[in-house]
Amino acid sequence: MTSATSEPSAEPRRQGTLLLLVRHGETPTTGTVLPGRAPGLHLSDRGRAQAERVAERLTGLSVSALYSSPLERARETAEPTAARTGLEVQHEPGLLECDFGDWTGAAIADLAVLPEWRTVQNSPSTFRFPHGESFTEMQDRIVGSLAALCAAHPGGVVVCFSHADTIKAAVAHALGTPLDLFQRIMISPGSVSAVQFVDGQPSSVPMVNSHSEPLSKLRPR
Repeated sequence: MTSATSEPSAEPRRQGTLLLLVRHGETPTTGTVLPGRAPGLHLSDRGRAQAERVAERLTGLSVSALYSSPLERARETAEPTAARTGLEVQHEPGLLECDFGDWTGAAIADLAVLPEWRTVQNSPSTFRFPHGESFTEMQDRIVGSLAALCAAHPGGVVVCFSHADTIKAAVAHALGTPLDLFQRIMISPGSVSAVQFVDGQPSSVPMVNSHSEPLSKLRPR
């Protein structure tokens, strides 16, 4: 009598989520002031055009949800995409700008002459902004927030409107780049970066700081 050998069961297909990380468009103080979380900063005309361009680039891509930092410049960048997709923009505190504490609102030219500025650029993992957040805390916050959004939208495409440092920290984590090297990553106003997640963990980074190519070719995998 021969015994039948059962076929091994196939592994369940892993569920991927694609997160698109959009830096807000330009403001009147971009590149000159460290605005941080101060309220009342809005997009410039160029920033509004960048926001419209993001929405245009999403044409043909099925978007599951939109999330934004609560700050005005990020919410305003999300508005054209919300209009095109018909989706509501949900405010996500995890996408907030780093809390720069006492440095909030300071001119970058004034900060650049401080001895601490070298630490910010070369050893950010060791730095905490006076009465503010550390870079390590910021990275932990954004990474945790993105993991939660993946869990909420398995198999979907989620567009997140955030800020330069938070996106750089998220991309660095996804690439396995040490936080002390994250300043080498360029995230320009109105740019889109894409991180593919599988089972809640980054699996690939198909796009960083993109401004022109259509996004319709991207898919969760």
